[in-house]
Amino acid sequence: MVLRIVLGTVYTAMGVGQLASFGHMPRILSAYGLVTGSAATVLAVVLIAGELVCGIWFLARPRSKAPAPVWVYTAVSVVWGVLAVQAYARGLAVANCGCFGIYLAQRLSWFVLLQDALTLLYAAVLFRSARPGPAPSHADREVSLFRFDGHHWCGGQAASAVSYSAGLR
Repeated sequence: MVLRIVLGTVYTAMGVGQLASFGHMPRILSAYGLVTGSAATVLAVVLIAGELVCGIWFLARPRSKAPAPVWVYTAVSVVWGVLAVQAYARGLAVANCGCFGIYLAQRLSWFVLLQDALTLLYAAVLFRSARPGPAPSHADREVSLFRFDGHHWCGGQAASAVSYSAGLR
């Protein structure tokens, strides 16, 4: 839960910073050397939307086990990671990584790569915690004189019939 709150805060701040400096985001993303022009604008929109969706979801529902915000978080983290690794490997000088738009600017370096790697590690941790628990056993579905047939609670003779037909006896 604490990880979701921290990541929710960071990703919401990233989305807000990028949204506040939206006019600069295509230029910032173009510095990575993969996209330019309208493709950079589309990428900026997708990244900002993804950051805001998963960030706000993590903050609003930190105990949620829903996988959707984890998938969004992972997708955004992978995109930032791919942008950074390929630019660093090609030796491109990226003056501002763009994580917070024009705010809190930091040049692309091994430290940014480490941060990106950590976001992917956190994604694995989030996926592990987002997995649903084991299905309830037949014994868990039985309550005193009442039995659950998968759709309805039954009592008395009907409970016996349901138990027998469902193989609970």
